[in-house]
Amino acid sequence: MAAVLVSYDLNSPGQSYDKLIAQIKTYPGYCKVLKSAWIVDWSAASAQSVYEDLKSVIDENDHIFCVEINGAARQGWLPESRWDWIRANVGS
Repeated sequence: MAAVLVSYDLNSPGQSYDKLIAQIKTYPGYCKVLKSAWIVDWSAASAQSVYEDLKSVIDENDHIFCVEINGAARQGWLPESRWDWIRANVGS
């Protein structure tokens, strides 16, 4: 199981997040952990493959960061439902 943390800033004024969010939701597993941060879970996922897939729905002046995570160390303040998803889908 591979999990990739995706974080982004869309920099054009009035730019819609709809295309990017719709593309993220095509992955077999996903969780919106913060406003502009998601974890995607997919056996074939890598930081590179997720980036390549998502760059088609953002503009050249936008920023995106994709990093593979394993959940070995994690800490934060999130709703319990998000922690439940992370515990179930991100290896530790």
